[in-house]
Amino acid sequence: MKSNINDHQLALFGGDKEVKCTFEKYNPHSQEEIDAATEVAKTGVLSNYLAGWSENFYGGKKVKEFERDCRDFFKVKHAITFNSWTSGLVAAVGAIGIEPGDEIIVTPWTMAATATAILHWNAIPVFADIEEDMFCLDPKSVEKNITKYTKAILSVDIFGQSANMSKLKEIAANNNLKIISDTAQAPAALYKGSYAGTIADIGGFSLNCHKHIHTGEGGIAVTNNDDLAERLCLIRNHAEVVASEMGRVDISNLIGHNFRLGEIECAIGIEQLKKLKELVRVRQELAEQLNDGLKGLKGLITPVVRNNCTHVYYAYPLRLDFGIINSNRETIIKALRAEGVPGLGSGYINLHLLPMYQKKIAYGNSGFPWNSDICKRNINYQKGICPIAEKLQDSDYMCIEICAYDFNEKNISMIINAFHKVWGNIEQLRL
Repeated sequence: MKSNINDHQLALFGGDKEVKCTFEKYNPHSQEEIDAATEVAKTGVLSNYLAGWSENFYGGKKVKEFERDCRDFFKVKHAITFNSWTSGLVAAVGAIGIEPGDEIIVTPWTMAATATAILHWNAIPVFADIEEDMFCLDPKSVEKNITKYTKAILSVDIFGQSANMSKLKEIAANNNLKIISDTAQAPAALYKGSYAGTIADIGGFSLNCHKHIHTGEGGIAVTNNDDLAERLCLIRNHAEVVASEMGRVDISNLIGHNFRLGEIECAIGIEQLKKLKELVRVRQELAEQLNDGLKGLKGLITPVVRNNCTHVYYAYPLRLDFGIINSNRETIIKALRAEGVPGLGSGYINLHLLPMYQKKIAYGNSGFPWNSDICKRNINYQKGICPIAEKLQDSDYMCIEICAYDFNEKNISMIINAFHKVWGNIEQLRL
């Protein structure tokens, strides 16, 4: 690398930073949440669940109120709260009747919990590749990975927009499969007029600390199927204790847990849900400002939004075209960070390459189910099975973690200026 001394010298090489302010951490809470939590704390009833069969099997006053509000907001028959969306995913896989050795097709481009929810039931995650432009499961790759052992598709609405649910539902119908939508990062995103997460057999949202709305920790599962809703409630609250009381529901292969969300969290959630549309609107406006400001930079590809859909921008995803840019991702990010740009991410994740899936490296010939008699066929988790996800992780993908800060228009303008400064001096970053 070399530097040119001029009025626009990169901060990486001694020039002035383009972004000189500090950024406030994202915080969607205000006095309403404080008052709601305080009101519950004063009652002394922080949870009102009973594991035995009664009305309190389904939780206390605030749990039921929050679930009712979620049903109304997302326009579904059932909304079931959990102490995390990780717990919700575990319950969703159990609720659809997955048994040991069953295969579920899942994306590698997601948080680890999406796939470990499958392992919880001694089922087998099968990783399909993703769309290069929208980062969600590629239906063509899903079809290629279906076998006689496949029982479900676990799709992820990554970064803030829905997967191609029309095509995934068509594939599921043709192969008698269930669909779970992990919509942790896309609450209130629209897919052809319906909320993302509500189109699958079971969908759901995360309420942890850096999502659009949060209760500290928490999750919400949604479904329009009565039996699946009841099974979700059973798994949430010690299913085995009330099994004899639930004759109308298939209770086979159910393992109960304490996945219950408390009264204070639900009181906060009630207030947060009221703000969701406005919080999403602000995020979308900031993303549009970034789109307009960055669209002229050669070799930088801004987010692509699916037709007839909306994006709620948990993250602001970018791709780099190194056929145009004569540098590399790490150097570009280093230059942007030196200019003061916050919340830059390089790569995301490739679950199939984590040590737990690399049996020859981590576990010899034993360990996880795919090394045992539970697994009904040889499963390949080696590099090369998801080439698009791997290329994005290795070199092409970067993002602005728009979820991490309370950005305003002035902040975004400075970030745009920093990108233009780096791109205007890209020769300084040549390989």
